[in-house]
Amino acid sequence: MTSAIPGFFQGTEMPNSDWWEALWPNPAAVVSATGIKPGMDVIDLCCGDGWFTLPIARVARHVVAIDIDADLLEAARHRLVESGATNCDFVAGDAYELARLTPRPADFIFMANAFHGVPDRPRLARAVRAALGPGGRFAIVNWHQRPRETTMIQGEPRGPRTELRLSPEQTVAAAEAGGLRLANMVEVPPYHYGAVFEQTTA
Repeated sequence: MTSAIPGFFQGTEMPNSDWWEALWPNPAAVVSATGIKPGMDVIDLCCGDGWFTLPIARVARHVVAIDIDADLLEAARHRLVESGATNCDFVAGDAYELARLTPRPADFIFMANAFHGVPDRPRLARAVRAALGPGGRFAIVNWHQRPRETTMIQGEPRGPRTELRLSPEQTVAAAEAGGLRLANMVEVPPYHYGAVFEQTTA
């Protein structure tokens, strides 16, 4: 079971692909809304099965897909290989060790549907800051802090437990405690927001 992997963030298992694809019919639009642009070196942190990695790879110069679950990482690799993407590396590892897992600083780090489960969020923000190059940005796509029974997909409540969900203010406070600064906030309908951060000067 994925959640039994040491260091795995709680409430972030990959869901059934049926409703996941119904929730995210256009992952490329999410990637674009957060600010990923052509020519960037991007890290897809906690990439899962690569649902967002593929549209990132179609835009970015290069992508490093990172997940602690080797099986999910293999599913992501398979997705990208099948689609003909050749500009992505796949790395199994702990998100807290991010700077050690990547060969060079990133222009952009993308993290979807995982920040709510991170036990020490300022620590993760510090790890992200250390892995970003000058002017780099970090996007956190999170479920809004709404009761789980109100986030309905295909007729059923979906997403993490209500008590795990973070408000935008909680997400911003955690990232800023790790040395990042909010750059902008975007809505990601129907149930998510994207908080985009930049480095502060040392």
